[in-house]
Amino acid sequence: MLPNTRRLFLLAGSFFPMILALRVSAGTVQIAKAKPLTGEAAYARSCAPCHGAKGAGGAGFRKPLVGSRSVVELGRFIAQSMPPGKKTPLPEAKSIASYMHGAFYSPLAQERNRPARVELARLTVRQFKNAVADLMNGSAPTVPDGAEHGLRAQYFKSRELDEKNRVVDRVDPQVKFDFGTQGPVPDKFDPHNFSAVWTGSVVAPDTGAYEFIVRTDHATKLFVNGWESPVIDAWVKSGKDTEFKGTVDLLAGRAYPIRLEFSKATQGVNDDDKKKGKPAGPAFVELLWRRPKQVAETIPSFALYPKELGSVFVISNPFPADDRSIGYERGNSVDKDWDAATTQAALDAAAFWAKQHKNDAKLKESCQWFVRCAFRRDLDKETQARYVDKQLEGQTPESGAKRVVLLALLSPRFLYREVGAASDPYTTAANLSFGLWDTLPDFTLQKATWEGHLKTREDVRAQAERMVNDPRAWNKLRQFLLAWLKVDEIPDIVKSTAKFPGFDAATAADLRTSLELYLRDNGWDYQKLMLSSTAYQNGRLSKLYGGNLPADAPFQAVDDKTRTGVLTQPYIMSRFAYGEGSSPIHRGVLVVRNMLGRTLNPPPAAFTPLPASAHPEFTTRQRVELQTKPTMCNGCHGLINPLGFTFEKYDAIGRLRVKESGKPIDASGLYKSRSGTTVKFADAGDLARYLANSDEAHTAFVEKLFQHLVKQPVRAYGPNTLSNLVGSFEKDRYNIRSLMVSIMVATTPVASGK
Repeated sequence: MLPNTRRLFLLAGSFFPMILALRVSAGTVQIAKAKPLTGEAAYARSCAPCHGAKGAGGAGFRKPLVGSRSVVELGRFIAQSMPPGKKTPLPEAKSIASYMHGAFYSPLAQERNRPARVELARLTVRQFKNAVADLMNGSAPTVPDGAEHGLRAQYFKSRELDEKNRVVDRVDPQVKFDFGTQGPVPDKFDPHNFSAVWTGSVVAPDTGAYEFIVRTDHATKLFVNGWESPVIDAWVKSGKDTEFKGTVDLLAGRAYPIRLEFSKATQGVNDDDKKKGKPAGPAFVELLWRRPKQVAETIPSFALYPKELGSVFVISNPFPADDRSIGYERGNSVDKDWDAATTQAALDAAAFWAKQHKNDAKLKESCQWFVRCAFRRDLDKETQARYVDKQLEGQTPESGAKRVVLLALLSPRFLYREVGAASDPYTTAANLSFGLWDTLPDFTLQKATWEGHLKTREDVRAQAERMVNDPRAWNKLRQFLLAWLKVDEIPDIVKSTAKFPGFDAATAADLRTSLELYLRDNGWDYQKLMLSSTAYQNGRLSKLYGGNLPADAPFQAVDDKTRTGVLTQPYIMSRFAYGEGSSPIHRGVLVVRNMLGRTLNPPPAAFTPLPASAHPEFTTRQRVELQTKPTMCNGCHGLINPLGFTFEKYDAIGRLRVKESGKPIDASGLYKSRSGTTVKFADAGDLARYLANSDEAHTAFVEKLFQHLVKQPVRAYGPNTLSNLVGSFEKDRYNIRSLMVSIMVATTPVASGK
């Protein structure tokens, strides 16, 4: 401002009139102070030239200005970083942040400006495969919670599986036996000739191709998911092979009948030798599998059930992956690859169903029932005529049945979900079943529609409460938890054998199993999930991680006070680490994005960590601080690093350490919340306790679970839906079953509107 009032009228040596706001007070002429710019005006002056009038983006700034930062955080970021390269903070940063947040930046502002809506969506690949499986076989039976694990084992004192020669009938936790020269039970068997059969069901944790393996030096035969032909047939052996393999496609979360036969016959010992007491040769048998993208392992007890359940039709042809670019899996595109995959699957299913029903005396009624279940509603006369009557006219029973199934499975009435419209009981039932089970309504849900018991929200709540206690709901939640933890894909976890001797592919598979057992036992309770000190070890992991279990010990729970919650489980720590060292950045990004629901921009260039050899005297923490020190990195790494550092007491395989490079481990960290509060942590335990009780973490968890169940944005159901669900989650003491029920009640329209 000019120093005196006379110079206000001087410009380029000339005077010209100007309008001034003058005030006379006590004989002195004063200039009125200029009003500060409003946030909107300051944004228009300083930001709009690059980012556009409403933050829509401009040349070189294509990404819209939207995000999840609070007003405080946004103001801090603008002050420190905008415009790029400026050394002094922008004075109007706070007012600009306040304007942006309310006008177009925040989720609520986006709601006002671009209201989200419930989009029509086709079935995802998982939903398609599950629905077809249930149509082919009826709703597949599932293994009840708390059921006994293992396989029914029957042992016979002869080579033949003859009931009159059965000696032992028991449940074996798994099939892994070295009978030596004595047989299964000494003194009850002729060690030269005996046999055994193991029967029951095997539960597939993941969808994909499973390689089953039988290792034995005697005759064997294995059936999986049906009895028409064995997966492995080595009943008549030739040669000296002792390992036999066969592959079967299975769907996740379902139980499949399994039968393993074993027979030991006299080998190299004749009757005279037996009379002379010549000992029998040894015998062993082991049943293994290789899960998709994993190593071979003895099929664990928790995947076995001693009762035979019905076989399941499984689509085996490949499908294109569903789109996950929006942060969750959705069926939002149809292209030629999807069309080709569904067509091939429909052809295979039609052939299977027609074969099962070619001698059906009531074929028309069966076809009507099939189409009704596929379309999730009663058939009117026109639909029945088109999809059933016309397809059966003039056809052989088998050909007509094929036509009905093929036409139904390729119809939009089957392929697309009924969402978002004014509801009827059939739409309500479908929303519940696909939301909680990823498949068609079961008979109980269908019966409720016929009897008028799906018309109110209380009706919906009652059905949802029943359904979340079904194993299919756990399968849906398990898929979510693995995606939430970013371990739903199974990469190779390779570590330096020089630095971590004993860590191999089998160890990585064991760690994966230990995590899944942790999720199974803690996954329904958010607080336990985040805070439990339980770990799961077998003999191999116990040796590597400092336990005291016997070398051949099966998996069991151990209390490990060095761990707090799921984020400190060894598999998670190993997954988010390098081959030789930890990775605070990867671990921090997991917390920022998935636990706290924050948005991070991709790094401006390819990131290569500084090798330890470049600064051998540095700890990992010091190297990360050095590499991310530039101003261009601070915007994100100021949030990532302090959270990732809290895990530094866990090395690259998730094992506890107290020193690195001869220096004590510094696992302290902090977090600047959306409200502007700084929370400090001594280590990962403090961070876990914060996440267990943080409103921010609760909100992120609820929103991500919502997206996984409903396959729609939460804002499409109103601006208060998310906050209401978070409130009910906290009220229900963080019970995830109750949360899933609340989500389904909030998103399932009912005919009565009540």
